[in-house]
Amino acid sequence: MTDPDAAGTAGEGQGPARAADAPRPPEAHVMVVDDDERIRSLLRRFLVRSGYLVTTARDAAQARRLLAGLEFDLLVVDVMMPGEDGFSLTRDLRRRMQTPILLLTAKGETEDRISGLESGADDYLPKPFEPRELLLRIGAILRRVPVVEVAQPKYLTLGALRYDTDKGELWNGDAPLRLTGTETALLRRLAASRGQPVSRADLIDDLGRGGGEDENGERAIDVQITRLRRKIEPDPREPRFLQTVRGTGYMLVVD
Repeated sequence: MTDPDAAGTAGEGQGPARAADAPRPPEAHVMVVDDDERIRSLLRRFLVRSGYLVTTARDAAQARRLLAGLEFDLLVVDVMMPGEDGFSLTRDLRRRMQTPILLLTAKGETEDRISGLESGADDYLPKPFEPRELLLRIGAILRRVPVVEVAQPKYLTLGALRYDTDKGELWNGDAPLRLTGTETALLRRLAASRGQPVSRADLIDDLGRGGGEDENGERAIDVQITRLRRKIEPDPREPRFLQTVRGTGYMLVVD
């Protein structure tokens, strides 16, 4: 896809100080769908700095896999992707869900904007764009969506351990267990999809470790899984909670 100049500066020249004052619902979960790894990474960093929880997908197929196991407050979808484009993905998703969708595209003609809105998108932002404008549009869309309280378990039980899903903290009785930043992010991601397999490629993208097909990235994920097992498993050699799903990736199983 065409590299949007503004996305290239997201989180760099604009900075979180200028973006942070844009009103938004707290802890909103946004998925960015874009085939360009650099754009995904830049938008992810910018939105995370602005207070959002962000998951990325490299194409429509991966977006569908994530949507099957996770709840999102808004989708930011690039139109010009190889294979299934953003228009097609939006039309399909709109038939079965009401999650807001913001389309990004280098096509800024009136007919293209009309096509985007007719496909079911809530808004349409042509490239190049100012990162702050993206932030303001996301905030405006989310403010229009009624807030629905979804009952989420406060704690997940892993044998003798207790995982605080709100704070991302792991406890053994009254004693906190120290987790690294990567371990915290990994456990949070797996807990969000508990009981469902998460592929190595998805974990690589979600943890910001580069392209999902990167062999070094897969090895890095495997190393982090091994380290996390040493902290949560009674016997790391026979994992009970952090299970390997052959040919796919990993799955968190709770009591």
